[in-house]
Amino acid sequence: MLIREHAETARRFLSAADSELASGDMLQGCEKLWGAASHALIALAQTREWRHGSHGAMRAVVLALADETGDDSLLIGFKTSEKFHANFYHGFMKAGEEFDLDRQRVRDFVNSILALIDADD
Repeated sequence: MLIREHAETARRFLSAADSELASGDMLQGCEKLWGAASHALIALAQTREWRHGSHGAMRAVVLALADETGDDSLLIGFKTSEKFHANFYHGFMKAGEEFDLDRQRVRDFVNSILALIDADD
């Protein structure tokens, strides 16, 4: 996939997460949130020609970005998106205020990463 395709997939997955969660499918909604975060990171890594072919490589991308920008919320956003990914397999998250706050953190993370891509253009 190309950079723009990954960025568009991230946006589409954010929207799909909303639809899945609204229909009551928490597992798929959570996985779409993770997918949005990972596709946004892949797109950004591609713009900078950084390694991104594994989960560990994506974690390294986030660490480099947080260091570069001084924005530790990127670390929190990534860790929160990992939580949604784990929930897809284990189903430990429950609907409620904490879930909604975490969901917003992932949305903010994805939008921050996409904004960095736009700034690199």
